[in-house]
Amino acid sequence: MLIEQIYTGCLAQGAYYIQSENEAAIIDPLREVAPYIQKAREAGVQIKYVFETHFHADFVSGHLDLAEKTGATIVYGPTAKPHFDAYVAKDREEFKLGKVTIRVLHTPGHTMESACFLLLDENGKQTGLFSGDTLFIGDVGRPDLAQKAAHMTQEELAGTLYDSLRNQVMPLNDDVIIYPAHGAGSACGKNMSKETTDSLGNQKKYNYALRANMTRDEFITEVTRGLMPPPAYFPMNVKMNKEGYQSIDAVISQGTRALAVEAFETAANETGAVLIDTRSPEVFTKGFIPNSINIGIDGSFAPWVGALVPDITQPILIIADEGRQEEVVTRLARVGYDYTIGYLKGGFEAWKAAGKETENIASVSAEELLQLKENQKDVNLLDARKASEYSAEHVIGAENIPLDYINSHMSEVDKNKTYYVHCASGYRSMIFISILKARGYDHLININGGFKALKENGKFNISPYVCPSTML
Repeated sequence: MLIEQIYTGCLAQGAYYIQSENEAAIIDPLREVAPYIQKAREAGVQIKYVFETHFHADFVSGHLDLAEKTGATIVYGPTAKPHFDAYVAKDREEFKLGKVTIRVLHTPGHTMESACFLLLDENGKQTGLFSGDTLFIGDVGRPDLAQKAAHMTQEELAGTLYDSLRNQVMPLNDDVIIYPAHGAGSACGKNMSKETTDSLGNQKKYNYALRANMTRDEFITEVTRGLMPPPAYFPMNVKMNKEGYQSIDAVISQGTRALAVEAFETAANETGAVLIDTRSPEVFTKGFIPNSINIGIDGSFAPWVGALVPDITQPILIIADEGRQEEVVTRLARVGYDYTIGYLKGGFEAWKAAGKETENIASVSAEELLQLKENQKDVNLLDARKASEYSAEHVIGAENIPLDYINSHMSEVDKNKTYYVHCASGYRSMIFISILKARGYDHLININGGFKALKENGKFNISPYVCPSTML
């Protein structure tokens, strides 16, 4: 028997490859399915099942493409109602895979169709639990994503999740290994560990949500505390996962069309496409195409696109480093942004060489900002970090407008004022400034190195440190 976790850091997502004898199963696959198919082909085995723990909200699964290309059966837990051919299993139903068995455990709460898959070895011993978004390492899934579909409050869903954990998961053997669908950085939970597997016994000791003496009411209070609105793209990803989508091969083919400068400019004007520049913030700040938004590919690229571009059907044009265009289109498709219509051939350098208009963003160091503060009374600091980061520690006097909610809080920024903007290190502040600059805000200056640089400078008035909350 072989169990392999295939972890994708930018989405904090874990898919799983299980192999026994000449058969394999994939649990919660990503959109691009070629790596799973290649792995099975190299091992000389057939992918028999694609197990889905639920209709995912934070990414588009590869279940449909994988089933079409391999003939595998897609399996969901009880109450799932997919709009395509799939097998909806009963609670405790078992599936043979080579010499091992996979048992379905219905665990509603995160969503009502949520299921965990218990792996039994050839002797029937409980070995691993593929827990989806029901149980994470250090946390449990947020219980507010299925409210509309389930016609339940988040408190009712949290109570249902409590019952699922107590009745289906906690009675399992303590040495069962938990294989969750996400780790730290995912918006599907509040307090996830950086570890991506653990024993159930350890989780009973250290996971607040599995406390032995925890009452149902206490669980509901703790799990729902600090929940912020989920990213806008979540419901649309659920819809795609439930109803279907076009093949990723077609999405990549369309998105990787190379457009010369004039064709790129024409496409932008005629389609109203969002221009996403995926170069590093340090490079972007020195020169970029007017109205383009910087979301660097070497960061949590896809989740930030999902949080900040409300409509997944919005046409997108890409400015990228040479050779990374397909990576960009693939990562957009992972979260349902299938309408990339091409990229700028030759990148920003080609645009500049063609004599087209360019812009840049001013930056200051922590030392330069300190001199400004000493020489003038009013220096407006704007902190683009999450509210929980700001509450934990911030520069006294800085205003907090989290990047996550900039689209709805833009009016809080005065177009006539000059702001010095920072996040933790510089990635988010450049996104923040580029979004506002594309909408006519011309007095935003980036602080190089972010809050880290301001704190390390030692001369800025920093609030007393408070242990961060588990607010999303």
